[in-house]
Amino acid sequence: MADPSTYRPAPGSIPEQPGVYRFSDADGRVIYVGKAINLRSRLNSYFADLANLHQRTATMVTTAARVDWTVVNTEVEALQLEYSWIKEYDPRFNVKYRDDKSYPWLAVTVSEEYPRVFVGRGAKRKGTRYFGPYSHAWAIRETVDLLLRVFPMRSCSNGVFRNARASGRPCLLGYIDKCSAPCVDRISADDHRAIVDDFMAFMGGQGTAMIRRLEASMRTAAAELDFERAARLRDDIGALQRAMEANAVVLGDGTDADVVALAEDPLEVAVQIFHVRAGRIRGERGWVADRTDDAETPQLIEQFLLQLYAEVDPAENGGAVPREVLVPRLPSSSESLTEMLTQLRGSAVQIRVPQRGDKARLLETVSRNAAEALIRHKTKRASDLSTRNRALEEIQNALDLPEIPLRIECYDISNLQGTEVVGSMVVFEDGLPRKGEYRRFVIRGVDGQNDVAAMDEVITRRFRRLLDEQATLRQAAGEVGGLVDPDTGAPKRFAYRPQLVVVDGGPPQVAAASAAMARLGVGDIAVVGLAKRLEEVWVPDEEYPVILPRTSEGLYLLQRLRDEAHRFAISHHRGRRSRTMVESVLDDVPGLGEVRRKTLLRHFGSLKKLREAEVDDIAQVPGFGRRTAVAVKEALDSAPKRKAAINTATGEVLDDPQ
Repeated sequence: MADPSTYRPAPGSIPEQPGVYRFSDADGRVIYVGKAINLRSRLNSYFADLANLHQRTATMVTTAARVDWTVVNTEVEALQLEYSWIKEYDPRFNVKYRDDKSYPWLAVTVSEEYPRVFVGRGAKRKGTRYFGPYSHAWAIRETVDLLLRVFPMRSCSNGVFRNARASGRPCLLGYIDKCSAPCVDRISADDHRAIVDDFMAFMGGQGTAMIRRLEASMRTAAAELDFERAARLRDDIGALQRAMEANAVVLGDGTDADVVALAEDPLEVAVQIFHVRAGRIRGERGWVADRTDDAETPQLIEQFLLQLYAEVDPAENGGAVPREVLVPRLPSSSESLTEMLTQLRGSAVQIRVPQRGDKARLLETVSRNAAEALIRHKTKRASDLSTRNRALEEIQNALDLPEIPLRIECYDISNLQGTEVVGSMVVFEDGLPRKGEYRRFVIRGVDGQNDVAAMDEVITRRFRRLLDEQATLRQAAGEVGGLVDPDTGAPKRFAYRPQLVVVDGGPPQVAAASAAMARLGVGDIAVVGLAKRLEEVWVPDEEYPVILPRTSEGLYLLQRLRDEAHRFAISHHRGRRSRTMVESVLDDVPGLGEVRRKTLLRHFGSLKKLREAEVDDIAQVPGFGRRTAVAVKEALDSAPKRKAAINTATGEVLDDPQ
């Protein structure tokens, strides 16, 4: 591990102009590339006290042994050079978005004398015009088959084309009028390219204008009594309309836009994009990337857009850059990025955050897709048996445990603005959640801000139950170590001992849990804490945390445990909060006791739905008459509406009580 002070540039030697810098390790390999408007200010930030740096940044600067930079004239040039270097050096600490699956493209080989259309996957090739990507190859093949009736362009491979030219006979598509057969000179190269241009115009979103032109030609043919040609044009129009119907209209104003959304957690980020052309979704695509530095959402969006558009060739695929790019947050260098995209497109491009209307709703849809993609990625990763085994072995080795932790319990403490303090316990066995073993704790007599005392109470209650139930089972079974009910054969609720206890928090929470277990005589169970900010693993009585590698499956499993415990606690909050608010709002309604208040809540499900109910709806609840329903409705309408609840531990907005 290198000391950053050994390779820090001399004071005043770093220029203050825009530029791109790269960190290299002792072997000369580039490990990180970045850009800056002011190189001196940005690079000096890397050589601050390591304790003040993000853990990933600190790891990068201690891995590096040298830093170099190149000065450029503008930030746009810095963006372009940054991407070129990232592509050239493939630095390990830069975020690199990778496809979460292989998407099919519709490609037209415009550089060939007789361009052909085909469906393919993988990297783009120079001299080819691409459309998409699309979700399913079969769907785009059906569309191409439909369009070849209207645009009979070449779709055969080079080998088939050469064989047909040598034999003087076209392939089957030439006989059924789905190819104009340039291989046997039925059509000239110029006429064939005109068909290709019409095909690309239709795929580029000009279908409505083309249909209008064909309709006009059809009416002209009918007026001239050329009914055969009119019928052929009618069928062509039908084929184009069916192809267009395959893509639903999502933006009625015919917008050309790429809609980008992210879903992120401390270790990974998923990006989803919808390509909207002429108001229709022409394709969608998703990426997943490991988070390798401390980049925030604006930086992640900038890095993604740079990767997405930097390789666009204006001469061939300038249309790949749309008029609008809709994002959840503006990228960190939005003005420079907008200027670069405008140059690539050849006309004005706007990067913006939609606030309302159809575009905002579409962005929400893309955001949900990104969140689901991240969940699918994590689920796929967690479901693999060898991966789970490797994660458990990594945890055992990192924490120096005597055995693999086949049963891990994780605890979280949450509160709502200092009230309704609750705790959660989730259980993973063999790396998978055991939801039947989850438990909730209602904590009383502890100040809502005192997470340490709350953790002490939860751990004490859980392991006291463990000791009590094990004693009961031993007595009933007549043998030491019995963990099942002798009557039913089922395990008792708290009878199993975990091999590892994980708490959400740092040294204070770990110390509280360890002390509580020591008082009860179960100090032989390992305890660790997982801190949110830097994903550090804290061990009792240790000055420094255990740092698991960023790509560690063990860290990923611990993170899943922590996130599941947090989710389980939040769901408990919502239920308790609804009951508490109903009781407080209806305290003064005459004749309405605790039982009837709970009946109301069970019937309507939440205070929000109860507020929306009419008097007649309330009167239909068993045990309620119209007079009581009127009193309940008046109490609800006169009660002040409260603000959304905030989890004071995390700052998360839990739900809107209204």
